[in-house]
Formats: sequence, structure tokens, C-alpha cells
Amino acid sequence: MGLFFKNKKDEVKEEIKHEDKPQKVSLGQKLRQMFGGRTLSDEDLDSLEETLIAADIGPAISYELIETLRSKSIKTIDDGIELLKSEMESILVDKYSPIERGQLNIVLVLGVNGVGKTTSIAKIANYYMRRRFKVLLAAADTFRAAATEQLTRWANKLDIPIIKQGEGADPASIVFDAIDSAVAKGIDLLLIDTAGRLHTKANLMEELKKIERIIEMKRTKDNINFIKMNMLVIDGTTGQNAFQQAQAFNELIGVDGIVITKYDAQSKGGIVFTIEKKLGIPFYFIGTGEQLEDLQQFKSDEFIQNIFN
Repeated sequence: MGLFFKNKKDEVKEEIKHEDKPQKVSLGQKLRQMFGGRTLSDEDLDSLEETLIAADIGPAISYELIETLRSKSIKTIDDGIELLKSEMESILVDKYSPIERGQLNIVLVLGVNGVGKTTSIAKIANYYMRRRFKVLLAAADTFRAAATEQLTRWANKLDIPIIKQGEGADPASIVFDAIDSAVAKGIDLLLIDTAGRLHTKANLMEELKKIERIIEMKRTKDNINFIKMNMLVIDGTTGQNAFQQAQAFNELIGVDGIVITKYDAQSKGGIVFTIEKKLGIPFYFIGTGEQLEDLQQFKSDEFIQNIFN
């Protein structure tokens, strides 16, 4: 009759599969499990440094943090965690997005394929729509047809306009049309999806620079007043790869702020500290899930508290 019944062997396999699945723990839980209930020795501090590095906080920053613990003669892990929190808060600087309602804001959204860039654009659009912004999307990643299709689905779901052309179209021409449309419609926020193929840096650089020239031409020749910024999307689970992406895009075009996606307290969120300390780029938003509402303003104290919970 088409019915399927599990036998005992299948059930055992499922139980084993479930038992073998590693349980993720936060950095704070890991540290307490490793060092809780005893006085910290020099060997413990060395192990603690390795744990921080494994959390993608970075060798240089981890070394500085541990040396601070040594200099303060920290003896217990709970006291150590409190000092780590304080020192790590001094690395991060809260800087909120300069996007303002009542004038045109043009945001180039950057990021490599697979980091959740298109979904993040939808989340950002939803975030500002809930704050009564008029939003327009521009599908300027014409290298992949799927990118335009995905962005169009989000535009339909959010019931907002989108400017697009066919696959292989000139991204700069799409941006040109999008700015004209934004001005005509009285748009507050224009979010522009861009290509992210870092493996062809020369082509990407040329494409992004052309888009930048079009935007500046609109400011000078057409006398359009707007706030313009470049926002990078990185995947919080990719660790040092995320730093390399931030460094590459910052060198290519400049990055004003970052959205970190796929983040939870068990992810390798330590990369945030390396990016802010080495590149000086602030984090504007943090994505915490798959739903449109799962986007929060990045707040350093909350971020650090979640790491150590």
C-alpha cells in the first residue's frame, strides 16, 4: 500500500547517528569545563591561549589576552573570563549604520557566493521597512542568473520594487537605472546586490569601480544628494576565510561596515575581533537565523556576553 515501516536496525542506526552528533558549546562553557574548580597554572594559561586561537580570536590577540591574565595574576577561570570580557570589549567599537530615513541611502552589498548575501539583503530590507523606510532592490550581480532570481523572489515576498536586467547585463547600467528609479519613487534605501567572484579579482575590481563611477556621476552631474556606503556580508562559521574576504574587499573597493551571518554563540565568532583590530571595520548587523526577522543590530557587549554564556 506504499506504507513504510522502520525496522529495529534502522532505529538503531538513527540512535547511533543522533548520539554521534557533536554537541556545540560556547567558548565560556568550554573554558569552564576545561579549567573550572582549580587554580590556573602557567600550563593552564598556555592551554587557554590555544583555546582562544581555536575560537578564531587570532594568535596575536590571544597572546595579548593571556599576557594580561598573567600580569594580573588571575587564579580562577571565572575571574579570567571576567577579565577577558573586559579586554575584548575594549577591542570592539560600536558604530551604527549611518542610514537615515528621509533621504536616499545607496548601499552596495558585497560578499562572496555562499555567505548568505542575497538573504541578508532581504533581511536588511525587512529591517528598515519595519522602521518605515521605502526600500528598492537592484540586482547587479548579473554573473549568476540564480542571484537575480533569488533576489526577485525576496522582492516579491517583501512586496518591494526591484530593478533588474537579463543575465550578463552590464551591472553599472542596472545601478544607473536603479538610482533614477529611487529618486523618482522617493526611496529611502537602495540596496544593490553585487558580484562576489574573488577568484577573478581583476574583473571584479573593474566591475565594482565602474559601479562606483556611475554612482558618483549621479551625485555630481545629476546633482543627486545621497548617503553611500559599502556593506560586506561574511559567514560567521568560516573563521579565517572571513578575515581574508574582508581584507580582500577592503583593498578592492573599501568596506564601511560588515554583516556577520550564520552566527550563534557556538560559531567561530572570534574572527570579529581580528577584523576590527587589524582592519578597523565596524560590524553593523548580526544574522542569527534563517527568518527575515533574524537580523539584529550588532552590539559588542551583547556579542561578548553570548560568547561566554
